[in-house]
This record gives sequence, C-alpha cells and structure tokens, in this order.
Amino acid sequence: MFYLSRIEHTLPLPPSLLTLPIREAMQTELQKLFLDKVIANLGLCISLYDIRSIEGGYIFPGDGAPTYTVVFNLVMFRPFLGEVIAAKLLASNADGLRLSLGFFDDIYVPAHLMPIPNHFEADPLNSYENDSKKGTWFWDYEGERFPIDDSEDEIRFRVQSVSYPPVPVEQPKESKPFAPMLVTASLLNHEGLGPLSWWV
Repeated sequence: MFYLSRIEHTLPLPPSLLTLPIREAMQTELQKLFLDKVIANLGLCISLYDIRSIEGGYIFPGDGAPTYTVVFNLVMFRPFLGEVIAAKLLASNADGLRLSLGFFDDIYVPAHLMPIPNHFEADPLNSYENDSKKGTWFWDYEGERFPIDDSEDEIRFRVQSVSYPPVPVEQPKESKPFAPMLVTASLLNHEGLGPLSWWV
C-alpha cells in the first residue's frame, strides 16, 4: 500500500528561503510541491522521506532564484491489485459505494462488484446532494439481509484496479470533482470482505 519512490527534480529555490540552511529550505519547497498530490503511475504523495542529494545552485540570466537538482524519496500511497484494505463508508447510492481511508476518498465499489445476491433500497427521506448517502445496499444470504449502512463500521475490500484519469480540459458544473487517482474495489468472492460486523 505504501512505497518509497525516488525522484529527481530540478527546481528554483525562492529567495525568501535562502536565509535557511539549504537542506531545510529544500525540504520546505519539496513539501509544498508534492505533499497531497497525485503523481501518475506512482500514487498519492504522503510525505517526504529523505533528501539524497542537492546539486547546482545556478542562477540563470533573468532569474533571481538559484536552481537546484534534487534527488529525494517520497512515501507514496498506491494500493496493489488484490490487496485487502479496511475503509469507512462515505456514500451509498444505486451505482455502488464510495469508501474513505481518511486521507484518500476516491475508492469506489461499483454495483456489479457487490456481494451476490444483493439489492439496493433507496432512502425516500434522504435530501442530501452529490456524494452523500442516498440509500442502503444489502447482501441477501440464506434468507437474511446484511446491510452496508453503518458509517462507524469498517468495510474490508479487495483492490480491483488503480487508474489515473487524464485531466479534463473542461468539466460541466454538475459533474463530480475531478479525481486524479481512482481505486475500484470489490466485495465479491472472498470471505471477510464487507462490513467487519458481518464476520464477528
């Protein structure tokens, strides 16, 4: 789920940071550039692990900031295919579930990857908008109905895919906010998947 990724990056150091020791100044700038950002095919940057080397310090004509080449390691979140992870229910609608790890909210369980047999019951009194909860999914097993509706209950899921959609040039006003990394999850074909309360 978490990886160290080594990156080499060339960046100018703002003059306001030149009073700090070079390593401390570079750490501040790298954190501003990379923390909580998604890098395609690497994942979501969680933290700066260490700085391996800093070279350069050249000032190019017409530029008032020195430019450095830095080699550093980032702690990245990128779940691997087949990994089983526990998350919280964020939203539920006829399309499926949306789950959250607290620091990452773009985990989706589509309807066709829910436990089979199942059914969805819309909440007629629900007046929330967008991603809020709009109903409840049930796993129908041996005459019993097992709901996925308790936001306090953790839900175990299996990672089906991790994708990095291209950044849209334009986005309609009604569309969901753009997610640079999407995790598709499954609750199918494995004991222990779904709310933990099912398996107690």
